[in-house]
Amino acid sequence: MSAPASPPVVVGAEPLPRQKEVLTGPALDFLAELHRRFTPRRNELLARRTERRAEIARTGTLDFLPETAGVRADDSWRVAPAPPALQDRRVEITGPADRKMTVNALNSGARIWLADFEDASSPTWENVILGQLNLMDAYAGRVDFTDARTGKSYTLRPQEELATVVMRPRGWHLDERHLQGADGELLPGALVDFGLYFFHNAARLLELGRGPYFYLPKTESHLEARLWNDVFVFAQDHLGIPQGTVRATVLIETITAAYEMDEILYELRDHASGLNAGRWDYLFSIVKNFRDGGPEFVLPDRNLVTMTAPFMRAYTELLVRTCHRRGAHAIGGMAAFIPSRRDAEVNKVAFEKVRADKDREAADGFDGSWVAHPDLVPIAMESFDKVLGDRPHQKDRLREDVHVKAADLIDIGSLDAKPTYAGLVNAVQVGIRYIEAWLRGLGAVAIFNLMEDAATAEISRSQIWQWINSGVEFENGERATPELVRRLAAAELEAVRAETGAEAFAAGHWQEAHDLLLTVALDEEYADFLTLPAYRHLTG
Repeated sequence: MSAPASPPVVVGAEPLPRQKEVLTGPALDFLAELHRRFTPRRNELLARRTERRAEIARTGTLDFLPETAGVRADDSWRVAPAPPALQDRRVEITGPADRKMTVNALNSGARIWLADFEDASSPTWENVILGQLNLMDAYAGRVDFTDARTGKSYTLRPQEELATVVMRPRGWHLDERHLQGADGELLPGALVDFGLYFFHNAARLLELGRGPYFYLPKTESHLEARLWNDVFVFAQDHLGIPQGTVRATVLIETITAAYEMDEILYELRDHASGLNAGRWDYLFSIVKNFRDGGPEFVLPDRNLVTMTAPFMRAYTELLVRTCHRRGAHAIGGMAAFIPSRRDAEVNKVAFEKVRADKDREAADGFDGSWVAHPDLVPIAMESFDKVLGDRPHQKDRLREDVHVKAADLIDIGSLDAKPTYAGLVNAVQVGIRYIEAWLRGLGAVAIFNLMEDAATAEISRSQIWQWINSGVEFENGERATPELVRRLAAAELEAVRAETGAEAFAAGHWQEAHDLLLTVALDEEYADFLTLPAYRHLTG
């Protein structure tokens, strides 16, 4: 038997109040074991991503894997039955694990709360550690608090009325710069987030019959799902939690994962709960992987790529069919609208769009869907109630009418919509505004009545990059060029200065956000993830 791994050390972070409640000696020892056992494989899989992207660039296409055809063809296997707390997932609310959101999400009336340490959370040390504390406190019934600014008190409802938590750790590509292993290597953020949450809460959640449950982001292959499954097996054994207690829902938000849905469920079958359709990251992944694929892969404005676009329809219907064939939940996409307190007409139009979107998902066979705001929970609930009634899900709808070919998933050229000048302006505006908030430690940000997260910034900067490198000409005769983007970015800075006032502008990170957006949008070499260079600018 090998000697225990030395615990990781905290580097470059000021101690936080109650930090020692999270970073206990046994918890750090657990992280050390996760790091020793699984980080080398994580590194190999990240290298494999690069190789696969090079293959896509060479061939200009993707296909279902020939080596796993047997898994897809085998009708005999199913994922493990859903535990009672995950049977009914008709509405899920998402948001970071800050104190206020913890109470509001648990009380929201949604069946599930996606407690987010990934795209809706800027990974400051404070957010990483205090987010863990907030969840620990919630399960101990001591998360009530009073907002110092408004004086409003927030109190949890009775346990049976609370949403079930499904926690989302960071993706495999992100490290935690404040935790360094004995080997001198930084720990993967995914293992830190999962490890601390599992260590402190697994036994308590098992008692409550509510977990631990996880959402797995940015998965690009079934081999990455296999790694997660091995992490779950080890973690349950190590802490004496019965095998199969963990349940994981995988976000199919990369184009490569869309070709491996069966295989991903198969690798996780003893721990799998379902798959989710993640829109913005999915579009970002298409741009990233097919950025040199020619005009047929140029996406129009992100808001013009609806879920009814043929290639998006193929992706979502294949997801429903795959999930239900394997006994898993199919969870729909995000309703990101933020209700306006001042404009009833804006609300009316937006609510109609949300209702139509959720009606479509329920009719297509999804078992649930996401919202970003508590006011949208009743709208989404009504859409799914109409279809489900008293049933917890509709897995019996096998969607055997769906037949998706490999080419259907990347049939971008069939879109009628084209990139517009207004779309470029919006990408610049949203990119700068989101990055500035992210640098201040905010990962979920209301911009132009939409709740935006890191996936929004990724698709915004990716579209700018793609349109420039594809020589897109807009309807007004202007061509997408670095000079035009710089002009628009400078104008946006001036607009923000006028909007916020000189003092507030100076106190923010506006120039830094402007410069960072231009770097990732205009550099000749495309950055795989905006959050990697952005993390170097993050303080705290």
